[in-house]
Amino acid sequence: MPLYYKEKHSENVYMELMLDQQLYYEQSSFQKIEVFHNQEYGRILTIDDCLMITERDEFIYHEMMVHVPMAVHPGVKRALVIGGGDGGTITRLLMYPEIETIDIVEIDERVVEVCKEFFPKLGNSFNDPRVHLYVEDGLKYIRRYEDLYDLIIVDSTDPFGPGESLFTREFYGNCYKALKPDGILVNQHESPFYDGDAENVWEIRVQTKKIFPHNYVYQVHIPSYPSGHWLFGFMSKLYKPVSDHDAARWEARGIKTRYYNSKIHEGCFALPNYVLDLLAEEKDLFD
Repeated sequence: MPLYYKEKHSENVYMELMLDQQLYYEQSSFQKIEVFHNQEYGRILTIDDCLMITERDEFIYHEMMVHVPMAVHPGVKRALVIGGGDGGTITRLLMYPEIETIDIVEIDERVVEVCKEFFPKLGNSFNDPRVHLYVEDGLKYIRRYEDLYDLIIVDSTDPFGPGESLFTREFYGNCYKALKPDGILVNQHESPFYDGDAENVWEIRVQTKKIFPHNYVYQVHIPSYPSGHWLFGFMSKLYKPVSDHDAARWEARGIKTRYYNSKIHEGCFALPNYVLDLLAEEKDLFD
């Protein structure tokens, strides 16, 4: 009898994947962690019955979280990743030799250990000497620092369970404080398509809009995520993501990517009208 993974995307929509096998199951102190294998997507990591990454399309998510801010900020030396226990974000950050330190804060160490075993291309990045893992709550960690980081990436799960505190105004205010005067914050911003997810998008916008003087949203297509239409936030004290984008500098690095490029960088900030309406933004984001 075939084995299936079924995930609820809305009250009326479910995604279903036929599985070859379940590779791992654990109920950690924080959440349920599972790894499956599907012929189309390869290995799949789920947490509390929500798909986190797949081998087939994780590159889209992680490339767009990392390369967008790195193509804007000219001098990232110290980066912080909150969440990101699968290792995909730090794997892309390690492509930049000028980054001296990558601190990563993950509340559940078991996620890291599981990904080291089942997603070694990503998980092995934790062994790099520039990477420093802190196993604790991201909100408590960020409270302690001021004027320290050039780049903060909030690679969190959905806004419930262990990741709920990473969607509060207090958290984003503390991130602002921990950034240097030219620092950038990027976060996963949920999907604008289904009503429940769209409410989360709006809530994030409400929490961050008055904190960061430069606050933008950009989009990406991730096939395995709800609706396939996903958003990220770009927030900064100084830089604007399009007018301060240095395509020539980034392209000179010769970094090999599968999704991100300089045209995608500029185009991803042009949002559909239904997203602009949701965000209650002016339609011209290219200021």
